[in-house]
Amino acid sequence: MYTTPSPAFDLVLRNAHAITAADEFDCDIGIKDGMIAALGRGLAPGEREIDVAGRNVTPGGVDAHCHLDQPTAPPVRMADDFDTGTRSAACGGTTTVIPFAAQQKGHSLREAVDDYHRRANGKAHIDYAFHLIVSDPTPDVLNRELPALIAEGYTSFKLYMTYDDLKLDDGQILDVLDVARKHGAMAMVHAENSDCIEWLTKRLEASGRTAPRFHAHSRPMLVEREATHRAISLSQLVDVPILIVHVSGKDAVEQIRWARGLGLNIFAETCPQYLFLTAEDLGIESDGQGSYLGARCVCSPPPRDKSNQDVIWNGLADGLFTVFSSDHAPFKYEGVEGKHPGGEEVAFRHIPNGIPGIETRMPLLWSEGVLAGRLTAQKFVELTATNPAKAYGLHPRKGSIAIGADADLVVWDERELTLDNAMLHHEVDYTPYAGMQLRAWPGLTLSRGEVVWDGSTFHGRAGRGQFLACGAPTLMPRKR
Repeated sequence: MYTTPSPAFDLVLRNAHAITAADEFDCDIGIKDGMIAALGRGLAPGEREIDVAGRNVTPGGVDAHCHLDQPTAPPVRMADDFDTGTRSAACGGTTTVIPFAAQQKGHSLREAVDDYHRRANGKAHIDYAFHLIVSDPTPDVLNRELPALIAEGYTSFKLYMTYDDLKLDDGQILDVLDVARKHGAMAMVHAENSDCIEWLTKRLEASGRTAPRFHAHSRPMLVEREATHRAISLSQLVDVPILIVHVSGKDAVEQIRWARGLGLNIFAETCPQYLFLTAEDLGIESDGQGSYLGARCVCSPPPRDKSNQDVIWNGLADGLFTVFSSDHAPFKYEGVEGKHPGGEEVAFRHIPNGIPGIETRMPLLWSEGVLAGRLTAQKFVELTATNPAKAYGLHPRKGSIAIGADADLVVWDERELTLDNAMLHHEVDYTPYAGMQLRAWPGLTLSRGEVVWDGSTFHGRAGRGQFLACGAPTLMPRKR
């Protein structure tokens, strides 16, 4: 009896111009069971086929620094949970997110992880992993909990040098870095000098300078420079790599270049706000105080000036930066839980810190980086997908177009558009990039071979996203 053979692939993307961190090539992409099964010309038929007509196809983005449904002190509350946050990510070309399970002082790290799984369970539309935030490194955390969690796939953690409820002193940072060295984990550092910030803030408040624009005055580049240098020194003392997050300007960049010149393994991340916003977006006006609307752009470190945007672009192009993340911190502007609580203008100290960007990260960098001639397409892939996957133990499953990798892919539509919050899918009531003229947007986003965004309609479903246990970082060879 003759039986019709089943198709070789579940889906074939025909006529793709595939771009990886190293190459670009024309091919068909054959997908089977959620993975890339073949790359070649004239592949056998698939059960479903999509002709992408020579458009650029890149790996799905890995947003390795975003905050979703992270516990905050009431009434402040994050607008995006794992449902809305991953929906927004997928529509912007990101197929993997790594938010933070944040330890509360006086509580265990395991408790934070268990709570975060409850928050994520059944909600995520795309795959996700967890970073840890270590805020209370007790002997039990250092000797038992943290090593056990690293072995279970939580191989990265963030350390804060500022914020009273999160910051560690130098001795505590050394203790946690020692655990990272012994167990092959990646430590991320938020580098700002807390004492300098508090000293400046009190003096600004005493003189009545409390409008959003003065947030930048309380956190000048030197507080980032000093903390970056100190973080590098602590890393050098323990002899362990670190990744310095959300680097904002030339002072910190110079410290990282200096460390690299010494042969130290210091990695760095930056974010869209340091390419597209400046201190003026914090609300500078002719009255000297400034518009409260600048609260929308309050983040830390704050945006700098135009000349620092050039420094950050140069660092992306020349390899100073390893990772490009959104640092999505989704606080609404209006509402009692947001930046303008109940319509009240609060002092900059009390404005929730952070801006939305999980959906706009990839289109902003593709449009203004690649299509504007500032970055190669390969560098774009390296920064947005391959390197974050390597830094946090997800490569080559994520961040690549290769046989055996998950079929996480973005097909780009190159067209003129004006960015507006109404076109986005997060739950935040603004985007700081409103009005920008872009040249591209994802036309298709595939997560493990499923179309979750088709350029106009979201097709994800809550709970299809899988939790990913991370392996050891692979940005550099392991010591033997």
